[in-house]
Amino acid sequence: MRIAFAADDRNATTDAVQAYLAEAGHEVFRPATSDVWPELGAAVGRAVAEGEADFGVVMCWTGTGTAIAANKVPGVRAALAWDTWIAAGARKWNDANVLALSLKRLAPDVAVEITEVFLSGVLPDPDESANIARLGEMDEFRR
Repeated sequence: MRIAFAADDRNATTDAVQAYLAEAGHEVFRPATSDVWPELGAAVGRAVAEGEADFGVVMCWTGTGTAIAANKVPGVRAALAWDTWIAAGARKWNDANVLALSLKRLAPDVAVEITEVFLSGVLPDPDESANIARLGEMDEFRR
């Protein structure tokens, strides 16, 4: 898969996630050169929404800011995950296409596990298709 990645800081957690993505055979690219988290989140969101990436991964101190920024882009469903259950649920029940992680509060191995689950091929629950479709319709509120 092609993954858009951005982080506003670098540490062992960001390095571990990037190494996992590369070792898993994903093509990873950085759609922004900025080090400002709103720009990073939005750039990853645009890459996913415009089809340049299959999924996005954003990281900032809490993960919240980059998730909010990514979610400003119509068509993006960024989810902040702090464990594997949340990551799987975000894919299954929300069809999330951007994963947001805290680079300060997650240990490297936990962040890698969350990323692995998010990208593992969990498919949206057909019972949630109407709700997921409604999320797309809500993009009208952003105009």
